[in-house]
Amino acid sequence: MTTLPAPPPRDRALGRGVSTLIPQSSPLSPADRAAAALAAIETVPVHVGVLQAAAALLEESARTSDDETARTAAATTIRLLHTAMGQGSEPHGQ
Repeated sequence: MTTLPAPPPRDRALGRGVSTLIPQSSPLSPADRAAAALAAIETVPVHVGVLQAAAALLEESARTSDDETARTAAATTIRLLHTAMGQGSEPHGQ
């Protein structure tokens, strides 16, 4: 019988602790998870086109959702996306 060697350990530094920052239990709605993710946000470089696409999708969701929590989370996220897009267009150092 031949046994295969164990796979090398994977680098998990990037994802370590994410589940503690963003609750994963099933009773939480997507809006609740989004709010938790916003609370744990970190500054990272992102192409402005990604931000524009996300804002456009969220604007429709905020406009049509019947869920007040979802509308509030979407509106907060839209505001942050527009702020990030505005900061991205400023020269560095301002």
